Amino acid sequence: MPSFSQMERARSFLQSPTYGNLVTVLSIDGGGIRGIIPGTILSFLESELQKLDGEDARLADYFDVITGTSTGGLVTAMLTTPDENNRPLFSAKDINAFYLEHCPKIFPQDSAPLIGEAVDMVKNLTGPKYDGKYLHNIVKEKLGDKRLNDTLTNVIIPTFDIKRLQPTIFSSYEAKKKSCVDALLSDICIATSAAPTYLPAHHFETKTSTGETREFHLIDGGVAANNPALVAINEVTTEIHQGNSDFNFSMRPTEYGRFLVVSLGTGSAKCEEKYHANDVAKWGLLAWLTSGGSCPLIDVFTQASSDMVDFHLATVFQALNCEKSYLRIQDDTLEKTVSSVDIATKENLDNLVKVGEKLLKKPVSRVNMDTGALEPAHQSTNEEALVRIARILSRERKVRETQSPHGKAVTSKPN
Repeated sequence: MPSFSQMERARSFLQSPTYGNLVTVLSIDGGGIRGIIPGTILSFLESELQKLDGEDARLADYFDVITGTSTGGLVTAMLTTPDENNRPLFSAKDINAFYLEHCPKIFPQDSAPLIGEAVDMVKNLTGPKYDGKYLHNIVKEKLGDKRLNDTLTNVIIPTFDIKRLQPTIFSSYEAKKKSCVDALLSDICIATSAAPTYLPAHHFETKTSTGETREFHLIDGGVAANNPALVAINEVTTEIHQGNSDFNFSMRPTEYGRFLVVSLGTGSAKCEEKYHANDVAKWGLLAWLTSGGSCPLIDVFTQASSDMVDFHLATVFQALNCEKSYLRIQDDTLEKTVSSVDIATKENLDNLVKVGEKLLKKPVSRVNMDTGALEPAHQSTNEEALVRIARILSRERKVRETQSPHGKAVTSKPN
């Protein structure tokens, strides 16, 4: 059988789910510098795929949809934006290298912490903590003029329109139908990363094929969907019901096992239990914006969003007897600086890499909605679960190659 690299000379895109057995979804939460944690997990998964299919294998070659919010949106773009050879701009192992190099410049740290904390309080009253200039420049440099419809597989990146007060979901599926949604990937990434109090909101415009202009006034997608897995499933389900030729099958509720969902969190500080009602009851606006070295208000809505999506999906997949089709990898034991979204010191960034490495060795877990804590779901480790997922993804890809009427000669992106 030809190696993956040999097959890639003949085709560049994953065949439509119509020719396979599964709809494959990769989801990445928001979390600032903590994107290093899923970056570590993704590097492991891609390395397992390379063991099976050759060193040229990339995650975009296996997932029908890659979705991400905030830092997860940036990772999504990195994994799916084509380079000059029409291959992913970044391999999974490149993600952490990017974060380790650029995060200290995106989130510059004050050399005098106590003074810096006081300055931060003032900044939170007068403007965002960081000006975002370095982030904007590096994202534009890396992603260039590539647009949403250029990605190597379908992507879904949530943002929130502060002018309209409603979520704006940038979806490859919609970009195929509406040119006004086919925005620059750099603009989308800057927008979904614009966390309130940390980075400035982002305004940009697009033009339709008829010359009409659409304005966007966007902030971090985490205010609506910090865990975007459910958004991605909803988008796919809508496409199925609308008769998208990629999905030439029906999707009854009992068939949701056809989804294979890998959902990666960026960690939380739940076990630290650093906020207490007696203290919070006395807080005013400033305390809600900056206490305990972070922004409690943002911690609250991002964590609530992530947990509710996880709880919903875990319950649905379990109820439909397809629990193994949903893998959530998350760590709720972060403490102090390692739980921050922006303390980008070398020591903290290196510690986040270690958190990701340790998380691979931890058991597959589910959130207990009574206690809020993650509990082992079974004896398998996350690492073992990812090895199993890699085998499934590799097999699914080969099935689609075999079943497609175009075979290995397909050279264009599926519609």
